[in-house]
Amino acid sequence: MGFNEQGRWWVSEANYAPEVSGQFHFPEKIEILDTTLRDGEQQPGIILTRQEKVAIAKKLAAAGVQRIEAGTPAVSREDADAIKEISDLNLGPKIFCFVRNMTEDMKLARECGAYGVLAEIPGSEHLLKYGKKWTAEKAIKAAIEATNAAHDLGLYVTFFPADSSRASFNFLLDAVSQIAEAGHMDALALVDTFGCFSPEGAAFTVKRLKEHFSQPIEVHFHDDFGMGTASTMAGLAAGASVAHVTVNGIGERCGSVCLEQVALGLKVLYGQDCGIKLNKLKELSEFVAKCANFPVFPSKPVVGDSIFGWETGLPSSLWLNCKDTEPLAMLPYKWDLVGQREPVISLGKKSGKDNIRLWLKQGDFNLPEEKEGELLGLVKEKSIALKRVLTPEEFAALVAELA
Repeated sequence: MGFNEQGRWWVSEANYAPEVSGQFHFPEKIEILDTTLRDGEQQPGIILTRQEKVAIAKKLAAAGVQRIEAGTPAVSREDADAIKEISDLNLGPKIFCFVRNMTEDMKLARECGAYGVLAEIPGSEHLLKYGKKWTAEKAIKAAIEATNAAHDLGLYVTFFPADSSRASFNFLLDAVSQIAEAGHMDALALVDTFGCFSPEGAAFTVKRLKEHFSQPIEVHFHDDFGMGTASTMAGLAAGASVAHVTVNGIGERCGSVCLEQVALGLKVLYGQDCGIKLNKLKELSEFVAKCANFPVFPSKPVVGDSIFGWETGLPSSLWLNCKDTEPLAMLPYKWDLVGQREPVISLGKKSGKDNIRLWLKQGDFNLPEEKEGELLGLVKEKSIALKRVLTPEEFAALVAELA
């Protein structure tokens, strides 16, 4: 793979310069853990039924997701039943439960047929003291007992210290070391609960954890500063091997890290294939948005409805000139790479004569060339009055005025 893959993408050559790529330490294999069914549903107002969770899990599997965090069985009987049904379907991905560090939760996960658990407990001094009102000793003791119980039940254990991004490193190192030695830990999640990592801070912390632990490092970040995807990329480039994501980035507060952005960015910007079928991303996004009753912003990267197209005159003209010969002269990646539609030219306040001529041709209208300027003026006036682009019917009415 390179920066210019004919007919697929065309990004900056600098991304692939040896001076840049030589700084990366990506693992041989990167896996995606999708937590739409748990962390995504934790966004206030989003409720996913058992049937919807099963249907989403099927689409996640079809898209190539390797791990699905199917929910928290202790939340409700319906959630536990959904996890069990998803597990019983043997869709291909490994099924995980999100659990508290309690033996009872581990038993519930086992009863649901899960492959593994993400065993959560506050991982910073202040969250333990002020939020949980526990001592570190109490938390460590609970985690040791629960992770051992999970291991005895045959579960894969990812230890999940919440807010570990804000823990002092010595505290985190000491707590995790005790749990790894006296309890059981198959993998360690670095958890940026409040989205406060910079990419550089995330990479630095992943490197330090890898120096101290032989277990794989997973990255679970949020997006409070809009840095979640960038920090996830940095964590993976520093050696983390599993990225936690949600479809459309749904999740608490500002949301989680977007599956679609991580998958496409890894492939195109970094030359790393994480196994996701990119052409399934738009369909998956639309399905989750419908189930969650939470629409996708039209200009959202990768999956927004309006990201492939123009209204403004100059870019519209540039696109019309190059679309049949070299469409990537005007795009970073081709629309069908992610299951999107071909770019469209809109008509509104910022449009030019090429927009007008295209719409006249598409509508099979006959209008003298000398009237195109007058028509463009009418289009602009109408668009300003409506504060939006025009519909084909509105354009036809304007053409009729000049006929």
